[in-house]
Amino acid sequence: DPQGAAGILCYVGAYVFITYDDYDHFFEDVYTLIPAVVIIAVGALLFIIGLIGCCATIRESRCGLATFVIILLLVFVTEVVVVVLGYIYRAKVENEVDRSIQKVYKTYNGTNPDAASRAIDYVQRQLHCCGIHNYSDWENTDWFKETKNQSVPLSCCRETAGSCNGSLAHPSDLYAEGCEALVVKKLQEIMMHVIWAALAFAAIQLLGMLCACIVLCRRSRDPAYELLITGGTYA
Repeated sequence: DPQGAAGILCYVGAYVFITYDDYDHFFEDVYTLIPAVVIIAVGALLFIIGLIGCCATIRESRCGLATFVIILLLVFVTEVVVVVLGYIYRAKVENEVDRSIQKVYKTYNGTNPDAASRAIDYVQRQLHCCGIHNYSDWENTDWFKETKNQSVPLSCCRETAGSCNGSLAHPSDLYAEGCEALVVKKLQEIMMHVIWAALAFAAIQLLGMLCACIVLCRRSRDPAYELLITGGTYA
């Protein structure tokens, strides 16, 4: 069902956009969104392809089927490009995050939080992490030195630690794992969703092209089949 496939591809693309928005402060390369943009465009194109394919199949139109095959071929090539781009940007994630996360943590302001500071708190709560590599990284931030209370943000507190105030005197109340590795893992998982979706539907497009080519070959080689469709008779 091309319409169903279009819906799934658009959903995957939208999911990448929405999730990227939560982590954009840790990954500044906006070109990472190219695979998501392409996959949404492919989803929209698949909807049109579905209409063309249905009409061509019902009417057994040679021109319609040929157009259907050509468009499927273009979509197939596009999805292969998405897979390649997905792997390229997936490989770049670790270096990008390593470069950006240092800057974001350094400018953290828990008193009057800006967008980047809120992003840090969000990530630490969502991924259950604290600091870049561990909670001790906070000791090197300007915010920690300015507050002089020997504590980290409350977003570092474990959900099970009800009385946690972020104090380094009680490290067992804090998340032990650093955020950098978890952010990298999350972004790579997002990119894998795009890659697997593109691979799956590339295989479906290939099957669709084969089926359409078989119908075209039958029409061109079998006069009786042609007469049956057009309603003609033998001379």
